[in-house]
Amino acid sequence: MKRFAFVSTTITALAIGVAAFAMIASPLTVSAHSSAAAPHAMGIRNASGHSKSSGSYLKYQGGSVETTPVVYIDYWGSPWSTGFSTGGYTSAQAQTYVNDFFGNVGGSSWDNTNTQYCQGVASGTINCGTSGTHITNPAAQLAGTWNDTTNALTCNPTQSQIAAEAVKAMSHFGAYNRNATYFVFTPTGCSMSGFATSWCAWHSDTTSGGNTVAYAYMPYIPDAASSCGMNYVNSTNDSFGNGYFDGFSIVGGHEYAEAMTDPHPSSGAYGWITSTSRGSEIGDLCAWNSNGGVSGNVTLGSNHYAVQPLWSNATTTSSGSHCVMSY
Repeated sequence: MKRFAFVSTTITALAIGVAAFAMIASPLTVSAHSSAAAPHAMGIRNASGHSKSSGSYLKYQGGSVETTPVVYIDYWGSPWSTGFSTGGYTSAQAQTYVNDFFGNVGGSSWDNTNTQYCQGVASGTINCGTSGTHITNPAAQLAGTWNDTTNALTCNPTQSQIAAEAVKAMSHFGAYNRNATYFVFTPTGCSMSGFATSWCAWHSDTTSGGNTVAYAYMPYIPDAASSCGMNYVNSTNDSFGNGYFDGFSIVGGHEYAEAMTDPHPSSGAYGWITSTSRGSEIGDLCAWNSNGGVSGNVTLGSNHYAVQPLWSNATTTSSGSHCVMSY
């Protein structure tokens, strides 16, 4: 995992925490909408180095969380409507997989792990208990999907362009919602520089009309193959896309949980991270089966989806890990 830091007019990836990924640092254009910090990215899968120094917990840093979370999805670009195929699956099947995952993850025991985290308690808090305002876990958190063909898609979009697209999605879906994360998906072959060589996806925040908007960027994850989770849990592909689309739910779930517990990493108004200096988030500590976590399938609605464990300050498993698949 890595958080990005600005250097002049570009930002260069820096490895964070103790998860040691062999990543290629790639510059990202500074968003015209964002402040002096930059996105928090999920690193590519790497076989070596997934340990965490002992005693590391998520700590409340004084910022906000999404207490009643909702997700909006923006499928950016005409290829999503004209259609494309990869690996024997269509873009329509990819969208069905993604929409069903986000449409059914709310209310699940996997998602419930986020509810132990809160806002409105003292900075440095590790366990909220009954204090503060907690994240909730309502059903039906997918509030809308949209295929934006009105804004021309550049096949190598910059961070600034992705931030602007997220703001456009917010306008399309209506009034500002402080509990919303706007996911921007780009089609196959059209991704920001660094995807699949350095990172799989990232989340950030931008400003619009004086409001801080949480958003996430998801390239077409199967383009990265096993580097971003293809067949990571399900070795055999099925007709629904399990196996081939494993990365969509693993990486998408990672960004979803992190945007919920730390929605404004770029503004510096941190929620729950290990530290304000190169800190890790709820997904980072358990990504790619680090720190004793074991990824697996969860049943959501009528289908199952590959997901990674999430970090639970309040739970210690029999193996001593805090990486859990339910709470």
